[in-house]
Amino acid sequence: MSRISDTRMRTRAAAAKLVTAGHPAHAITVDLIYAEIKQGSRTTINDELKLWKDEQAKVNALSAALPDAVANAMLATWAVAIEHGEKVFEQRREEIESELTTTAARAQASEASLGEQCARAEQLSLLLGQSTERETAQRDEIQALRDAKDEALRRAVLAERETASERAEAQARESTLKSIHEKELTDARAELATKEVELRSELMRTTERLEGVQKHVMLQVADARDAQKRAEDLATMAAQRAEKFSDELAAQRAQLTEVSSQLVRAVAAHTAAVDDANGMRSERELLKEKLAIATGQLQAMTKQVEALSRHLSGGRKAAPTSSRSTPSATNSTKNIKA
Repeated sequence: MSRISDTRMRTRAAAAKLVTAGHPAHAITVDLIYAEIKQGSRTTINDELKLWKDEQAKVNALSAALPDAVANAMLATWAVAIEHGEKVFEQRREEIESELTTTAARAQASEASLGEQCARAEQLSLLLGQSTERETAQRDEIQALRDAKDEALRRAVLAERETASERAEAQARESTLKSIHEKELTDARAELATKEVELRSELMRTTERLEGVQKHVMLQVADARDAQKRAEDLATMAAQRAEKFSDELAAQRAQLTEVSSQLVRAVAAHTAAVDDANGMRSERELLKEKLAIATGQLQAMTKQVEALSRHLSGGRKAAPTSSRSTPSATNSTKNIKA
């Protein structure tokens, strides 16, 4: 089960590894990925590889449109998110595998208990067979007694020497033996019925426990799939925000050229925000909140850049008017331009 669920994550890790080894992203094929991870279906690998290549193309386009410092900072944030997602997924996979191992051990124990119950049932069957044999022997004995009785009657008729008491004794012995046999047979059947009820009850309880364990395992697998989907959704949202940042920065590239020093400080502030984000790897939601904070900071810095640009533009427009008034104003304007 675990080898199927983590095929997509391993596909991305293998693709990143191949890129690090020097393979171009567009040249990575399904065969190269399968040779690395040695698991999963080629259809699954192909689908995930296409998604990864599309994301890489967007990241490359974004990196080309941004300054190196901003692109590196955003790529670092993306790497941190991927690393955190992989660690959380791996930890969850190990927990599920551990639970599956425990469940398998419990199932084996239940099977062993069921085997013991079956052995006990076989023993009871053997006892029943022995009881049946005893019943047959007792019937033979009764038949023999009947034959003996008939013989005695014949002898009594022939010899007329047998007394009524001897006949009554023979009949009493027959009745006693028959009642003893019937009692033993009834007790054996009651014991067998009781054992059978206990065995069926134990089998039902074992089956219910096994079904409960199976439901628990299915819920854990569903949670793992939901966690993987949330990680993919988070990556998609990050890519969309990155595209939005690219559009905003492209629209103001001319103004950023004039205030490069402020942009350097903005990059430094963004790098500090990324460093803060590196310490928050406990949950994906915390990483999302940190990314939202970094987005707000970048927008605030962009507004500061726009304000500074308007301030500089306003200073340049006021310079000619001041130069007509006095020489000192002209010098002040030159100082401002300098």
